[in-house]
Amino acid sequence: MFAVIKTGGKQYRVVANDEFEIERIPGVAGDSVSFAEVLMIGTTIGAPFVAGASVTAEIVEQTRGPKVISFKKRRRQNSKRTRGHRQDLTLIRIGEILGEGQTASEKPAQAEKPAKAEKPAKAAKVEETEVTDAVETEAPKKAKAPAKPRAKKAAAEDSSAE
Repeated sequence: MFAVIKTGGKQYRVVANDEFEIERIPGVAGDSVSFAEVLMIGTTIGAPFVAGASVTAEIVEQTRGPKVISFKKRRRQNSKRTRGHRQDLTLIRIGEILGEGQTASEKPAQAEKPAKAEKPAKAAKVEETEVTDAVETEAPKKAKAPAKPRAKKAAAEDSSAE
């Protein structure tokens, strides 16, 4: 099922798990946002919005768009102006499209549980390395770089002076 939402003065056709950039909205990566201005869900068209409908999304990243250069020149007037602009953007991932009377499910929370299960496994690997470090005295340090060429030149100068 698809929906058409309005945000930042623009309209976007969205489907679950879509990732795209929109105008900057407040929040940090991992925050959940809800768009209540739903213009259309499937074949249901709102007037202007579909009553009770919403689209939930997750903020993936706060980013900036490419640099746009604005260059103005007035010929034979010795006048020119260069300006640059980068638009603030937010990368979002669509979670669910909720119709009239539907409530948000706990699917995003379930998706996070396997990620948390993986973290302790990584911690176990860290503990193993700590044990091996305790058995060994110290890790070997990097060898220093060979003597600088200046010393060779100084030695060559001394031999030529004699």
